[in-house]
Amino acid sequence: MNDMIRLVEPLIPALRRYAGALTRNPAEADDLVQDCMERAVARWGQRREGGDVKTWLFTILHNLFVSRVRQSARRGAHVPIDDAGEAALMQGPAQEHRLRHRELIRALAALPPDQKSVLLLVTVEDMSYSEVAKVLGVPVGTVMSRLSRARERLRRDLEGEGAGRGGSVLRRVK
Repeated sequence: MNDMIRLVEPLIPALRRYAGALTRNPAEADDLVQDCMERAVARWGQRREGGDVKTWLFTILHNLFVSRVRQSARRGAHVPIDDAGEAALMQGPAQEHRLRHRELIRALAALPPDQKSVLLLVTVEDMSYSEVAKVLGVPVGTVMSRLSRARERLRRDLEGEGAGRGGSVLRRVK
């Protein structure tokens, strides 16, 4: 048990950052990390001896997130009645940096989940391509292509080229 705590505890802040970036909701992120920790504790004996605990935990967290996204897509969005009128009362920020931040968050949210996951794991969590490949269960080449597509789409969205806003822009290949 002490070995588990010693290995897992330093990774919790990184797991919370990743969960927060995926969910964009602090309460949902905390729930996701909590579920990840519960699953890790319950299945600690099932992990590979000598395996990378960081990769294992991020894999659990990522898989839980994907399962929740699929579940919410089947169920539809849930909006509490008390929160329904809040959007009409909110005002947009006046500061330019706040607007730029909002644009970045929107562009990031518009990315497909596979591209978003790769981008966050590489850039925010500073994982290597091979670590990301292990977490997501895909080849390293797939990680590299998803990362390239995610960066290009973000660049186009933030520069106003609109590739990710109203649909995709098709390129002609000869």
